[in-house]
Amino acid sequence: MDNHSTSIITQVSRDEEVNTHLQEKGAQSPASSSSSSSSKKRKNKPQSRGLFHSLFCCFCPDESEHIPDNSKPPLLVEENGSVSKTVKPLLPQIRSQDVGKICVLIDLDETLVHSSFKPVNNADFIIPVEIDGTVHQVYVLKRPHVDEFLQRMGELFECVLFTASLAKYADPVSDLLDKWGTFRSRLFRESCVFHRGNYVKDLSRLGRDLKKSIIIDNSPASYIFHPDNAVPVVSWFDDMSDTELLDLIPFFERLSKVDDVYTVLKQQRTIS
Repeated sequence: MDNHSTSIITQVSRDEEVNTHLQEKGAQSPASSSSSSSSKKRKNKPQSRGLFHSLFCCFCPDESEHIPDNSKPPLLVEENGSVSKTVKPLLPQIRSQDVGKICVLIDLDETLVHSSFKPVNNADFIIPVEIDGTVHQVYVLKRPHVDEFLQRMGELFECVLFTASLAKYADPVSDLLDKWGTFRSRLFRESCVFHRGNYVKDLSRLGRDLKKSIIIDNSPASYIFHPDNAVPVVSWFDDMSDTELLDLIPFFERLSKVDDVYTVLKQQRTIS
């Protein structure tokens, strides 16, 4: 095993996952003002020095820089909703059945599921992942109400999985998680922009109108280029009484009918 493999082989404990986080940013989840989730504090995706986050986390190991308030997309990306001529859009042409719909980018880890290398008795999925020639078993827990959430979102929007995790883990998880074909496309770590130690999901590279694009994510670092397009959610690990996704459905049902997401999201932040 080489030095790199050795440096990422240690599993990070859940306490470290919960307690180690970046400086909090972003608006409160729309549903949290009217549900039991309002009493929970959002936890950002943790930084890590272990194998776990070399697969899953959107932050690079050993990076301690806080999220800067004035973060800007790389210069090669335009900020008017179009993609620079030098950059190929991340998403294919819109399907005929999705024309006119809002494009919703949905995060995976700690938003829809929680995964661990530590054996979990009640795991919903067990995914074998090969790393440096060794097969590791990844135990995946589904967030409560994720099935209802994904099914309804797929009916209302053009949904895209957008995760900073590696495809060799996230793709098989998505195969098992998405029973309804909710995700029209899947974007993985290579589709992120590496910016100041973080894997950032740059919405301007999608090839979609930013006025009709939304990202659902528990990590503010993931959407620092476009915070006004974000619907933050509480990080989830193993609380089976969590109702975050269920509480979000009515909000998204209303949002699906608008032509400009900025107006609605701005109003919601004012209320929150």
